[in-house]
Amino acid sequence: MRLSSLTRRTALALVGGALTTGAGRAPQAGPEDWGALAADVRAEFRWAWQAYVEKAWGRDEINPVSGTAQSFFIDGHDLGLSLIEALDTLWLMELDAEFQAGVDWVRTELDFDIDGDIQVFEANIRLVGGLLSAHLACGDPVLLDKARDLADRLLKAFDASPHGLPYRYVNLRTGAVRDPETNLAEIGTYIAEFGVLSRLTGDSKYHAAARRAMLHALKLRSPIGLMAANIHAETGQFTSRNASIDVYADSFYEYLWDAWELFGDAELRDAARECLAAMIAHQGKRYDGLLWFPMVDFETGAVTNTSQTVLGAYLAGLLGQAGFRAEGDDFLKTYETMQDRYGIVPESTEVTTGRPRTLRTGLRPEVADACLNLWLGDRDDVYRAIAATHYRNMKSSSKAAYGYTGLTDLSTRPMTQGDNCPGYWWSEQMKYYWLMFAEPKRIDLGQLVLSTEANVLRGFVPA
Repeated sequence: MRLSSLTRRTALALVGGALTTGAGRAPQAGPEDWGALAADVRAEFRWAWQAYVEKAWGRDEINPVSGTAQSFFIDGHDLGLSLIEALDTLWLMELDAEFQAGVDWVRTELDFDIDGDIQVFEANIRLVGGLLSAHLACGDPVLLDKARDLADRLLKAFDASPHGLPYRYVNLRTGAVRDPETNLAEIGTYIAEFGVLSRLTGDSKYHAAARRAMLHALKLRSPIGLMAANIHAETGQFTSRNASIDVYADSFYEYLWDAWELFGDAELRDAARECLAAMIAHQGKRYDGLLWFPMVDFETGAVTNTSQTVLGAYLAGLLGQAGFRAEGDDFLKTYETMQDRYGIVPESTEVTTGRPRTLRTGLRPEVADACLNLWLGDRDDVYRAIAATHYRNMKSSSKAAYGYTGLTDLSTRPMTQGDNCPGYWWSEQMKYYWLMFAEPKRIDLGQLVLSTEANVLRGFVPA
C-alpha cells in the first residue's frame, strides 16, 4: 500500500484551544540567514557547556534550573555522561579547548571498574558510541581503549543468554546479569558501535555478537512481516504481541539500515526495507488526515494502542533514507503539525484526536533528527525551516539559568520548566541543528553516518 503524500508547502490551519494559543512558529522576515542561525546554535552550546563545567564537571547530568547535578547510570558513580556525549559536538563546532578538556578528563578520571549494574543499551549508545566518535575525530588512542574496556564488560550480557540476546543490565565489575525481559531496541542497538569497534581493533567478536542478536529477532517476524516489541533473553521468544515503531523498538530498525551504510551488509539492508514496507502496509493509519503508526498486533495488524510518542519522529527520516520518501515526508508532516499546534511536540499523543496524552517533555531531538536525514537526501530548505522552528521553540521554552531543561507542562504560558538536561541533548539536537544550518568544515555530509545517539561513526574530514 502506498500512502498518499501531503503537499509539504501547504499552509497549516492551527487548531483552537488553550494549548494552541501563541504556540506556532514565529514569523520570519525575509529569507533565513542560515550562517547566523548556526552561529547562534554554537554560541548557545558553548554557553551551556560553560555552565556544565562550572556546576557539574564530570557528573552525568546537570540540573540547569538549580545548578545541581545527578547520576544517570549508577547512583554515586558518575561516568561523565554529558561530557562524553558532548565530545564530538564540541569537535564539529571547532571548540577545541573545550574538547581537549573533555578528553583529558576521560584520560585521568574515567574508570569502568565499578561494582554496580549498568543498563547495557544506554551504556552502548551513549558511552561506547561517544568515546568512539571522539576517537574517530581526533585519533587519541585512550578514547578507543576506554570504549573497548566498556564494550568487553557489556559483552557479558550477551554471553549469558543462550540466544545471544543481551540482558538489560550487567554488573561492570563482576559480569553478573539481570532483567532478561527485554525488547527489540535493547537487544538490537549495537551493530553500529560494535561494528566500528571491531573494525578499529581487528577483533570481530563485537560485530558478531551484535549481528547475531539482530538476526535472531528477524527470524521471528510474523507472516505479515512485523515483530513484537518485547522479547525474552532466556527463551528467545516474544513476550508481547505489540508491534511498535517507537517505544521498545525504534533504534532496532535504524541499526538495520546503519549496518548497510557502515559495513555494506546487504542482508540487513533488505531486512530494513522489508520491515519498513510491513510498517507502511499494516501500521500506517490516518486520523483527521494525519499519518500515524500506532501499535498493532504483530500477526494480525489490528490496532492495539492509539498513542504515539515523539520518539517515533525518527521514522520519517529513516523512511526517506531507505527509499520510502513520500511516506517519510508524510509522517514528518504529522510532527510538523504537532509542533505548529503546540510549540513543542508532546511526549505522547492520542492519535485519534491529536491531543497530548502527557504535558511533560524531555528535550526530545527526534524531529530534528528526521529533518536532518530528509534534508541530506535533497538539501530542500523546507526541512531546515522545520528544524529552525524546533530550535527556536526549544530556546524560548527550555533555556534556564545554567543550560537547557525539559518541561513539566507545555500547556502553560510560559511553559513550565523542569530541572534536568538529559545527556542526549549534548549529542543530538544541537548537532543536528549545526550540521543543517552551518557549513561544517570537519565533516563530509555525503559520507556522514550517525548512530541513534547522533555520534558520528563516519564522515569526519581528516585534520
